[in-house]
Amino acid sequence: MYATESDPWKFATSPYERDKYAATLAALPRAHYTSALDAGCSIGVFTRQLCRRCDALIGLDVVPSVLDAARARCADCPNARFELAAVPGAWPDGKFDLVVISEVAYYLDRADLARLVARVEGAILPEADIILVHWLGVTHYPLSGDDAAEGFIAGARGFARVFQQARTAQYRLDVLRASKSDASRPEPSRPDASSGR
Repeated sequence: MYATESDPWKFATSPYERDKYAATLAALPRAHYTSALDAGCSIGVFTRQLCRRCDALIGLDVVPSVLDAARARCADCPNARFELAAVPGAWPDGKFDLVVISEVAYYLDRADLARLVARVEGAILPEADIILVHWLGVTHYPLSGDDAAEGFIAGARGFARVFQQARTAQYRLDVLRASKSDASRPEPSRPDASSGR
């Protein structure tokens, strides 16, 4: 896609993307984060907005030219850096109190989604926030937006709970909160306290 067009999904100009980015930022439970990971940052449109809310941010993507565009877009964000990585096979070092997985998880099959959940579990700080955002339209990807989000939530049940959820006609947004204690230890089972839509 990126070989023929620099912004094939219109991240910089689409009203859908603009509104989704605004909703994602508004859904963040905290005003500020110490260390954030944006898995699938693409050309950095949302990443640049997120930088203002973080002391440090790592953006990941799989296309070198896309990361060049993200670096250029975020040139005035000294707290941002970018790495070439195809998750879940590759993953950056560090611990994060915010992980954003937006329009990414439905590219994975169920085995790789489980690996992604494990990567996140190993990389989060206690009480970290995990943001899932996925389009709900018909795709030709391995998973639908609902399958990706529900699969991640089910896989993360041992270390994170649903904090809030929202759904529009076009996308769903799920916010998970990691356990208060060591995030690698499952918390006791209890009824889901997720909010409605």
